[in-house]
Amino acid sequence: MLSRYFIDRPIFAAVLSIFLVLAGLLTMRVLPIAQYPEIAPPVVTVRAIYPGASAETIEQTVAAPLEDAINGVEDLMYMSSTSASNGVLDIQVTFEIGSDVEQAALNVNNRVKQAEPRLPEEVRRQGVTVEKGSSAFLQVLAFISPDGRFDDIYTSNYVTLNVLDRLKRIPGTTNVQIFGAKDYAMRIWLRPDRMAELGITASEIVAAVREQNAQFATGKIGQPPIGEGHELVYTINARGRLSTPEEFGDIILRAGPSTSLLRLSDVARIELGSKDYDFTGLYNGMPATLVGIFLEPGANALDVGDEVKATVADIAQDFPPGLDYSIPYDTTRFVEVSIREVIKTLAEAILLVVLVVYIFLQNWRAT
Repeated sequence: MLSRYFIDRPIFAAVLSIFLVLAGLLTMRVLPIAQYPEIAPPVVTVRAIYPGASAETIEQTVAAPLEDAINGVEDLMYMSSTSASNGVLDIQVTFEIGSDVEQAALNVNNRVKQAEPRLPEEVRRQGVTVEKGSSAFLQVLAFISPDGRFDDIYTSNYVTLNVLDRLKRIPGTTNVQIFGAKDYAMRIWLRPDRMAELGITASEIVAAVREQNAQFATGKIGQPPIGEGHELVYTINARGRLSTPEEFGDIILRAGPSTSLLRLSDVARIELGSKDYDFTGLYNGMPATLVGIFLEPGANALDVGDEVKATVADIAQDFPPGLDYSIPYDTTRFVEVSIREVIKTLAEAILLVVLVVYIFLQNWRAT
């Protein structure tokens, strides 16, 4: 019997056992650690924005062309799309288990580029994004103002400018996003009664804002080839995009006789606010900016989680007074508890095995 070979050669059996233990200890250091095993198929997310459109309009004009183009991509398992009334389309493209997510995202992006000419102009202007999806939540960070000094719009923009990029550079994170990011935007509230009185339409206002709120290359004066006697070249600097409500209010909608001008402030109320108000984050009843961090497949959750905590703690040293952060959701706590339980169970198993062997052999040396 095979077992008799090792019983007759105890030194060989001991050396082999020690070798297996050492090999296990070495490989244990490079094994991926996560809350759950990786059994989910890779997912690629396609997102398009059509401001002001209804869910039915998005389904017919945006979702249909994109789904028709994506259908049949290599290793495709299935896909699902969600057209929301806030003008956002999300398409989840799921691939076969074991597919390369990088190649899958590239293939989907190529199909999306083929369908872009058939999309509405406003959708193309906003852009269609293709990203690798991940369902492995690592952490959720909450940035708050405990004393109410800052509103959620300020907090969201501060996190976007000073925190988000550093978190995205942490190895092991596949996606870092702000839930319901409240980017600064100029809100123009039209007054229908004044518009009807002055005989101007919303499309004329949109055209005027688009024309006068733009960045232009104005050129230079005195650049060769020119005649003799010109020794200097001047670069023309002109005011580009507008940035304050007052500047937007001075946009000229119509010029009449006798220098009479119709400005945007005459038919609208203008204020600096958020790009959208579809999502509101709360933490312990206070307005908060919530940042979700997704784990890259195969990455070590404990190492990535510790790196995220260290990075945020370092960034927090430069926070303005009145801004703080918290970690309300952290999957690494579950992983840490699971590892402690595994070590505890392993120690108990070793003790029981030694005890059982000693009871049967009645000799510590043999045991």
